[in-house]
Amino acid sequence: MKRSEVNRFNKLYQRHLRLLKLQGKSEKTIDAYSRAVRRIRDYFDCCPDQLTPDQLETYFGKLVESHSWSMVVICV
Repeated sequence: MKRSEVNRFNKLYQRHLRLLKLQGKSEKTIDAYSRAVRRIRDYFDCCPDQLTPDQLETYFGKLVESHSWSMVVICV
């Protein structure tokens, strides 16, 4: 990712973490949700807010083949 995109991702990621805490999510839930966001970022090498519905559908389709359904549900 370009440096500007990394900065944007970090800003959005920190907001995501803050909102999860404000919703009263447990630390384990926050960890699972944030890991899912980082996994998507790493897979596409871009900030997830730039992805199209088709890209996400393809990603989750592949994830279903390699991971448990409960893990996929967390990621969705």
